[in-house]
Amino acid sequence: MNSPITDLKGYARDLAARARAASRAMMDVPVGRKDFALGKMAELLRTRSGPIKDANGLDLEAGRREGLGPAMLDRLNLTDARIEAMAVSIDQVARQTDPVGQIIEGSVRPNGLQIEKVRVPIGVIAIIFESRPNVTADAASLCLRSSNACILRGGKEAIHTNLAIAQTLREAIGSAGLPIDAVQLVESTDRALVPELLKLNDQIDLVIPRGGESLIRAVVAESTIPVIKHYTGNCHVYVDKDCSLEMAEKIVLNAKCQRPGVCNAAETVLFHRQIADRYLPAICEKLAQRGVEIRGCPETKKLFARAAEASEEDWGKEYLDLILAVKVVADVREAVVHINTYGSHHTDAIITDHLPTADLFVRQVDSASVMVNTTTRFSDGYEYGLGAEVGISTDKLHARGPMGAADLTTYKYIVRGYGQIRE
Repeated sequence: MNSPITDLKGYARDLAARARAASRAMMDVPVGRKDFALGKMAELLRTRSGPIKDANGLDLEAGRREGLGPAMLDRLNLTDARIEAMAVSIDQVARQTDPVGQIIEGSVRPNGLQIEKVRVPIGVIAIIFESRPNVTADAASLCLRSSNACILRGGKEAIHTNLAIAQTLREAIGSAGLPIDAVQLVESTDRALVPELLKLNDQIDLVIPRGGESLIRAVVAESTIPVIKHYTGNCHVYVDKDCSLEMAEKIVLNAKCQRPGVCNAAETVLFHRQIADRYLPAICEKLAQRGVEIRGCPETKKLFARAAEASEEDWGKEYLDLILAVKVVADVREAVVHINTYGSHHTDAIITDHLPTADLFVRQVDSASVMVNTTTRFSDGYEYGLGAEVGISTDKLHARGPMGAADLTTYKYIVRGYGQIRE
């Protein structure tokens, strides 16, 4: 790492100015050159996996010394499989249709004017994130595909890993003849730098924070730049009376246990009262065998004696751990009310064989992703075919849900005429 940066304001402004210049150059880059750069990014990630893992080892060692929990260490850890998954994500982005220049809609007015609404890059995007170094590759590839420049600021716990990945990606970009400052990593871990970046609304067009609720709220409070965000991932699974125990068990266990430290893991399971006496004890027993702590409502405690009593706070909690809130509800309508009251509008699922019940749930649950008979863990840009995601937005403007390359564009109107004037 370089020596500490003393002039944080000057460093932030220099990053932003170089990103702005790169973003201007990216507006005129041919699609084929972006395709080549993305392919090279994936190739170099694979061939440089050894040095990247060495850097990751330094961060893991520091994380253990500083007492990072198992879930955070898991997010930080880069295995061969995870590096390959990063490369595969970039491969998918490389194969996608380029969104820039797409005509969203068009028409011809009675006076002969041709009106087109066309996708264009947003410009400069600052992405502030914690722990998961795959975000460095995902964000860089999506910003490159959408002809944006990005400034990436990861957490100090992943600084060595992020530096190694960013250096690799910048080398790939340069080999394609593109401006390497289209991808920049903030090399300072000083938290005081972030507020400096967040005030540069004359140079940076959008901020996307990825991390815990405290990070996101701090970014929103400090930023003079528009922010796309999700505060928490309090995801629910509702087990309806019309479903098989086998499917309910499989989906609930996957939603909670497959990777509990991520934002699309289930944090609350709701059981229809008519099947709770059979389904709830069986599923909670399987969860307990996986090390999950159950915190339940009074009915849950009667049906599963090892459940702790859930507090009011538990219903709105994002645990990111092997802890699960469990509640018995009267029907799907009570489940919907509970989810809309306590949920984070991220991802919520229903398990049911009754189509009208599923349709009601889909219509009334106010979330970015609503799943029917499948796990909340599929709420992900890669799984949605976006190649990767730059984040999962729970906002309603400008993007919602997993954000791919097209979500990193805005639009402009192009109007063509042949001499018409307004009378």
